[in-house]
Amino acid sequence: MQIDKTSAIVTGGASGLGAATAAALAAKGAHVYALDLQQSIEQAPQVDGVTYVPTDVTDEEQVRAAVQQASADAEAPLRIVVNCAGIGPSARILGKKGVHDLALYRKIIEINLIGSFTVLAIAAEAIATTEADEHGQRGVVINTASIAAFDGQVGQAAYSSSKGGIVGLTLPAARDLGQYGIRVCTIAPGIVETPMLATVAEEFRAALAAGVPFPQRLARPDEYAQLALSIIDHDYLNGETIRMDGALRMAPR
Repeated sequence: MQIDKTSAIVTGGASGLGAATAAALAAKGAHVYALDLQQSIEQAPQVDGVTYVPTDVTDEEQVRAAVQQASADAEAPLRIVVNCAGIGPSARILGKKGVHDLALYRKIIEINLIGSFTVLAIAAEAIATTEADEHGQRGVVINTASIAAFDGQVGQAAYSSSKGGIVGLTLPAARDLGQYGIRVCTIAPGIVETPMLATVAEEFRAALAAGVPFPQRLARPDEYAQLALSIIDHDYLNGETIRMDGALRMAPR
C-alpha cells in the first residue's frame, strides 16, 4: 500500500505510540490527521504534515466529522487508519474497597474497544468509496491490542478484556472488509517506553526491562511506528495480530 500522497488517521496521535506513528507516516508523505482529546493536543509537538483534530473516539458524531475532514482531499485519498487511543487503569475484581468499579470497567471497554471499532467502521465506510489501486486495494486499518490480551496480570481484568476484544475483532473485520479492498491487522505491544511509563521510578522500569528475554529493554514508540509502516507496506498481511514484545510473557503480577 502506497503511503505517499494519501491521507491517514491516527487516534491517540498527540503522544506515545500515536505521536510516533503520525510522525512516521508524515515523513513518508502522508497527510496525517491525529485525533486526540483537546487537552492532549495542547501539549503535542508540532510536526510537518500532521493536523491535530480534537476528537473523542467514544463520540460517533465527532468521529464522523474527523473522518469527513480526513477524506476531503481528493488528491490524497484516505487509505490508512491506525487506532492507538486507549487507557489502562488497573483494579482488582475484588479489592480492599470492594468490587471493581463497574463504571470504570465500562469506560475502559468503551474507549479501548468500542472507540476503536467506531473509528474502524466509520473510516472504512469512507475508504470504501475511494478508487481502488491497480491491485484492488483501498486501505488498511491497524488496531492496537496488548500482550495483556493474552497474558493479563492481576488488576488487568478490564484492560485485558478490552484488548482481548481487539484481538477477536481482527479476523472478522478483515473478512468483512476484504470485499472493499481494506485490510485489517492488529499490533499487540509489550511494555513500551511511553509518557505514562516515564512517571514511574527508574528502578521499577529497570525491573520491567529485566523481564524481557531479548532485547532486554523496553520497547520504543518508534518501533511500534516502524511495525505499523511495515504492515501498511506488506500487502499480504491481513487478519493478523502481531506481538511486539521481545518474547515477553507476562507473569501473574
